[in-house]
Amino acid sequence: MFRSRAKEEKAPADKALVTDSKMPRDPQAPKGRPTPKRSEAQTQRRSVAKTPTTRKEGAKRQRDERRVQLEKQRQALASGDERYLPARDKGPVRKFARDFVDSRFCVAEFFLPLAVLILVLSMVRIGSLQNIALLLWLIVIVLIVLDSVGIAIRLKKQLNTRFPDAPKNGAVRYALMRTLQMRRLRLPKPQVKRGERP
Repeated sequence: MFRSRAKEEKAPADKALVTDSKMPRDPQAPKGRPTPKRSEAQTQRRSVAKTPTTRKEGAKRQRDERRVQLEKQRQALASGDERYLPARDKGPVRKFARDFVDSRFCVAEFFLPLAVLILVLSMVRIGSLQNIALLLWLIVIVLIVLDSVGIAIRLKKQLNTRFPDAPKNGAVRYALMRTLQMRRLRLPKPQVKRGERP
């Protein structure tokens, strides 16, 4: 009956303090509990952040992540998956340029086999065969230049009609470099058949 109010108010506050100490502490909240030991704090931080403890462990983790990323890129180059392609192959403009080149025969893709044939002919010690080899070199180079100019003009026109607002920086050069590779060695792998228009 004659109890003091100060003791009544103090008792519930003490109970609240005891229950609060069992709850995880918000780093921004006022303290309200004893400071944890350094070892406890470090283990708690490691479990939350999962950061490497040593430089060696960090380097190993980076290597593993890079290996996984490169494997994804390799699979994307084989399958044409846009999500994991390297930056130089990404985007609808580059995809169209690849498909444009892959859908037709290009003289430049036969350059390596022709170069080997011409080299063999030029090594033979017969004067007429050496003259033929020299003439073949000239014909092959002229055909490659004419074919490349034709591809560049047609590709530019197609890109301007299909992608009027998209940036087309280097798309024609990218396509011409692709023509120099033999079809089966191209990466990303061709997604269209010859004669099939993109």
